[in-house]
Amino acid sequence: MILTRLTHCLVAAAILSVLSTGLSAQCPDRPVSGTEVKDAYTLTPKSGILQADLSLGESVDKLGYTHYCYQYQAPSGIVEAPTLRLNPGDQLQLNLADVIQDNDASKMRMHHAASGPVCGDSGTPTVSSTNLHFHGMPIPPVCHQDDVIDTLIQPGSPAFNFNIQIPADTPPGLYWYHPHVHGFTEFQVNGGAAGAIIVNGMEKVRPEVKGLEERVFVIRQQYLVPWLPGPYQLSLNYQVSLFPDGPAPFINMKPGERQFWRVANATLQDFIPLKVLINSKAEKLELIALDGYPLNHTRNVESVLIPPAGRAEFIVTGPPVGGFGEFSVGPYDTGPTGNPDLSVLLASINPVGGSLTGNAASAQPLSSDENSHAPAARMKWSDLDNVKVTAERKLYFSEEFGGTNGPIQFYVTVEGQQQKVFEPDEKPVIKTKVGAVEDWTIENRALETHAFHIHQIHFKLLEVNGKRVPNNDMLDTVTIPYWTGTGPYPSVKVRMDFRDPTIAGIFVFHCHILLHEDLGMMHKIEVDP
Repeated sequence: MILTRLTHCLVAAAILSVLSTGLSAQCPDRPVSGTEVKDAYTLTPKSGILQADLSLGESVDKLGYTHYCYQYQAPSGIVEAPTLRLNPGDQLQLNLADVIQDNDASKMRMHHAASGPVCGDSGTPTVSSTNLHFHGMPIPPVCHQDDVIDTLIQPGSPAFNFNIQIPADTPPGLYWYHPHVHGFTEFQVNGGAAGAIIVNGMEKVRPEVKGLEERVFVIRQQYLVPWLPGPYQLSLNYQVSLFPDGPAPFINMKPGERQFWRVANATLQDFIPLKVLINSKAEKLELIALDGYPLNHTRNVESVLIPPAGRAEFIVTGPPVGGFGEFSVGPYDTGPTGNPDLSVLLASINPVGGSLTGNAASAQPLSSDENSHAPAARMKWSDLDNVKVTAERKLYFSEEFGGTNGPIQFYVTVEGQQQKVFEPDEKPVIKTKVGAVEDWTIENRALETHAFHIHQIHFKLLEVNGKRVPNNDMLDTVTIPYWTGTGPYPSVKVRMDFRDPTIAGIFVFHCHILLHEDLGMMHKIEVDP
């Protein structure tokens, strides 16, 4: 059964009480606020194979925040959520063990009836169960790869093996991994269970980044208790920003240095207008890629909106000698029934060190034009403008209210079908086949903003509110603004490409506000071979 928002609030409070009563700490200490922001430990392949052993642990810090952590034993000690760096064609062999200790919180359960053979462990999912989703990756939705419907890893079981061949035509860019157990995704991502994946080769497609120092930043979000209203923390690579009540984290750059930043929005629900200020003035960012897909043309922007689960990759120029910079997000209006997305200073940017040498000094400055040159290499999905569309569909987000308590049920519905919440044993609401190319119009009939995401593929953004967009970007997550209560429903039109036989199978689409996904704003699609 799907839990209501109120039930989740009560259970979450009970979980906090249980988890704060002396369980052994398993997560490593996180960075001290107000110190330099460091990149995560990075794992790379050897002879075309990236092999790693991860364990998902859980503990409670001294302030009462429950941490969920992907742990890796590095030579220097245990590190959290390592970045997985791969090449197209590499093999990823990832063993994941659930080492969360048994506790009364595990009695919080969800109805689960597998739609196919059980992958991994049997039993009922609890808040201590887990699995793994490789967000944005064009890999098969099957057991031991990217199946989140039937895969379950229970505490104390032997490590579960993910064995994935990264397709040779995977676009270079930033992806990420996180748990995806229906009903409990928010709890574990709220605790910090998320890490970056990088597919190498961006410099071959977007030569603008060649030779630049690269930084990988993961923005995470944590509430003291998931599902309960109140203040939250935003962190950058696990370093919480306490500004203005405490010192901000800081990023060091050489004066005037150009760097290639890759930023993932791993928050539960925040729509992030991201920007960099240099001496209090918005810096022009040279946008290179969105959602792990290089842009057809680079764009110079002062801000880029990243929905929950989205990613942005861009070139930024640091402050001059004697100057200062700020890396900040927000605010963003999510609507009358949405959650407030506040303005937060993630980190200050400090010019340190001597004069620049090499590519960082000699690289061309940002073009004064809105668009830069086209990519140097032909990309997967680059022909979508010229292929025959085989079907058109209309879907919509909606919500059900319960008096003064606000929305208590969340739906995504295919027009013409019955409105219902997701159940793990449901039949797919959409059936198509390999070779299909479809145009989907997705409306938002709710009074809050939603984020549409589909597994296994990217889609081309064609229209917003019925008007053709100037940049038909390839995305895997898209923002659909809230309805005001009058007038036409906000909508996006996207082109879905199901031609790749790699993605044949059953997978899901949903809102990537994790509360909404856990409460049933998700359904299955089946792509037949």
